[in-house]
Amino acid sequence: MPTPKRVERAYTSEDYWSLPDGERAELINGTLYAMTPPGRSHQKVVGGMYRAFADHIDANGGPCEVYVAPFAVNLTANDDNWVEPDVLVVCDPDKLSERGCDGAPDFIAEVASPSNRAHDYLVKAVLYQEAGVREYWVVDPDLGRTTVYRFEAAGPAPVVYPLDVPVPVQIYGGDLAICVSELL
Repeated sequence: MPTPKRVERAYTSEDYWSLPDGERAELINGTLYAMTPPGRSHQKVVGGMYRAFADHIDANGGPCEVYVAPFAVNLTANDDNWVEPDVLVVCDPDKLSERGCDGAPDFIAEVASPSNRAHDYLVKAVLYQEAGVREYWVVDPDLGRTTVYRFEAAGPAPVVYPLDVPVPVQIYGGDLAICVSELL
């Protein structure tokens, strides 16, 4: 996926919701970042992760729901930041509305590409941590790794896994593990 294009000026939630049909962007700290359609390997990873979470939820029950982009997430429920994570899991049904998710999801995964790598590893990692996301993955097929931030654990230092190693999903206590290489 190409680098998100930064559009200069202080944008608002109203600007985000007024985008023309079919035009996607994220609103982060007053900046709109245009989004382009993802590639095939990106979609394979997203679809596989969705299926793994959906199967786990179906088998184990509970209040969690899994979604994929495009799905609007108002990270702090104050209309300042709107993102469309590739994969997200929300375990508090009160955060869900027809508009999307109001508040931090429990889990977010972004699939990086060379052109948006810095945005996912830096900008979004800080944004998601500050918003209260419990677990954030950056799946990077080109670099052959998944970087996992477990923000509710002691210390936010990320853990890096090769794509062929199953990664435990901490929000489920490790009962679910996803091997990204099997999704490609």
